[in-house]
This record gives sequence, structure tokens and C-alpha cells, in this order.
Amino acid sequence: MQVTARYDGHADWYDGWAQTSGAEIMAVARAALGELLPSGPGLAVDIGCGTGVHAEFMRDRSFGVVGLDYSADQLRLARGRLPVGRADARALPLRSGSVSLVFSMFTHTDLDGFDRLVAEAVRVLEPGGALVYVGIHPCFVSPFVERMSDGVRLHSGYKTVGWQARTPHTGNAVRHRVGVHHLSLEALLAAFLHPETRLDRLIERGGSAVPEVIAIRVSRRP
Repeated sequence: MQVTARYDGHADWYDGWAQTSGAEIMAVARAALGELLPSGPGLAVDIGCGTGVHAEFMRDRSFGVVGLDYSADQLRLARGRLPVGRADARALPLRSGSVSLVFSMFTHTDLDGFDRLVAEAVRVLEPGGALVYVGIHPCFVSPFVERMSDGVRLHSGYKTVGWQARTPHTGNAVRHRVGVHHLSLEALLAAFLHPETRLDRLIERGGSAVPEVIAIRVSRRP
């Protein structure tokens, strides 16, 4: 039996949004990804690949890409852009130590158990392999943050980890449609404090007054 995923029924809308009104934040995220990528060529696994909108970016940097996602609807469109498989990010159908590069974009707001996604990514990495994650900045873009021209105003709820109800600050795009799983900065970074990883770099990018995305690269210890 096919299990419905949160993005099922939204794939066509999401793919259009990513290339129109969402193109700016996508460009910021890809630029951050590009800063943290190791040198190609190589094979990369995109966890939570969605409709495959990052595949061309990776190929331009000499990486072959395989995409994994839980949404069959998203994968319906992704198949035209890269090889894909349906999988839960928290239980990857890959052998341990078999991949040199894993990356994931915007997934910590899409599922509970993000620490399990990171643990699985680390498990499948070969020694010295890298995991690069780019996500919405939890301090400055969340259902509890009111964006203003010169900064943000933080409202009550930031410390509450988990799925959140819509608020006046959720927006009317992705999070309005599929929901948002909020992590505080502490909870997000804790997911990467894995005993087999080494933190290589952390950057904040985008936005005029405050950053919109946070990007992290960790490597599996030899």
C-alpha cells in the first residue's frame, strides 16, 4: 500500500514555485551548498530531493546525482531530472560506507527525527566522506518570526520543537501547504554532533538584515 507523504498532491505547485517566486531563496541555498561542496567529480546522494530541482546545479559541478524522497508525487517529476528512489530519509536503502557525498536541502522543517536523517547520512558515508546540509535558518525564518524591513521580531514559541500550527508568520508558500517542523538552533546543531563526524564548516547566508539560510558541512571520521 502506498503511504501518502506530506508533499503528495503539491508536486506540480512546488516545482513551479521553486522556479518562480521561490527562485531567490533557492539560489541562496544553492550558493551556500556550492561553498561547502568538496571538489568533483563524484557521486552524490540527495536526501529529500523533491522534484530534483538541484540536480543540474550538481551536474554543473561534475557530480552525478541520485535522488531519494518519500513523496511519490515529487518523484514523479524528479524522474525527468535524475535517477531516483523512494525512501524514508531516516532509514536509507544504502549500504554502510558506500557513498562519498550526501547532501540535503530544507529537510529539517519537513520531518520529525531529523537527527535520524543525519545519523543515516553518516552511516552511508565512506570514511572521509562529507554531508552538506542547507536549511532555513531556525532563528530568523519560522512560524514565530515576524519579518520586518530592518530585521525580525521573535514571538513566543521559538523553544518549542516539533510540528507547529500555522501562525500569522508561517507565510503562504511551502510551509502553509505542507506544515513546518520547527527546531531551535540548539536542536538543529545537536543533530550533527554525531560521534563519527567532524564539523568542517558552518555558514549563514541570504537576507539583507538577517540571514535566511544556514549551511553545515560535516565529514565522517577516517
